[in-house]
Order: sequence, then structure tokens, then C-alpha cells
Amino acid sequence: MTLLKNGGRAAVVLPDGTLFGEGVKTRIKEDLLSACNLHTIVRFPKGVFAPYTSIQTNLLFFTKGEPTRDIWYYEHPYPEGYKSYSKTKPMNFEEFAPEIAWWEDRQESEHSWRVSIEDIKARGFNLDIKNPNAPELTHEDPDVLLERFEQARIQAAAIREELKFALAACLLREAE
Repeated sequence: MTLLKNGGRAAVVLPDGTLFGEGVKTRIKEDLLSACNLHTIVRFPKGVFAPYTSIQTNLLFFTKGEPTRDIWYYEHPYPEGYKSYSKTKPMNFEEFAPEIAWWEDRQESEHSWRVSIEDIKARGFNLDIKNPNAPELTHEDPDVLLERFEQARIQAAAIREELKFALAACLLREAE
């Protein structure tokens, strides 16, 4: 921050722990938010810097010279079929297309949300804010799931029997 001139822009990659740490970390975040406009935090999933580290990381964008009023968050999702990044399955530049499109016309979505400086201060300058727009994962009762499975199994068996009779009838007609 001290090297930037007023109006100077910077981006820095930080591990998740920096966002919610206390003590000196809180004072550093407080200084950053008062001296700079921390306008965007892109939250990366685990493995972006694999094999060096598997922890979640964040990309913070800020401009020096005016205090922060709001922070936009963007949660970078894994590509379809990925459960993690790795040395053999690294992040590719093309995956940033949604972030690039969002950057100019920011709207809240299932991957993005905005938090006011008042909310940040009320949280003790904790910047580790979970995505309030993310679809919730629901876990159903195992007994309910087993009952559904059993019903589907019974229906599949009934359809197999119908199919056998239909095929047998076709074979009898051809034999005549």
C-alpha cells in the first residue's frame, strides 16, 4: 500500500486465513480499507496453486486514495466435472470468462455478492464472508431416499416385465 501513489491500482493473492485473522491482521485490513478502495475479492477454490498448496486463496483488487464503501465478491466455481484443481488439471485462463463479463456490469448472482463497509466493520474486519447466494446443499433423510430408491426399483422391474411381454409378442407374430 505504501508503494502505491494515489489512484494506483494493485491486486494481491492471499490465503484464506488472511481474510479472517485477528490481531495484526485486523489492523492491516482496517488500514487497507481506510486508505484504499478494496472493491473486489475473487475467491478461488482449493487447489488453484497445486502442487504448492491446496488451501483456498483470494485475489484482492484495490485502488489507493479513497476508502472502501462496498466490496464485491466473486466465487470462482470449479469447471464442470472438476472436484479440485491439481498439477495435472490446472486452472485455465478461459475459465475466467464469466468473471471478465461480470466485471463491467456487476450484478448479484449465485457466484457474486456485495458487502457494505458497515457490515465489514460490524464483523470486526473479517473479510471471510461466505456466499449468501450459493445454492444450498440439502441432505435428505436416508430412509426417504431408500424408499424412493425402492419405488424406482419396483417401477423398473415392472417396465422390464412389460418389455419382455412386448418382445415375446413380436417374436410370436414374426414366427407365424
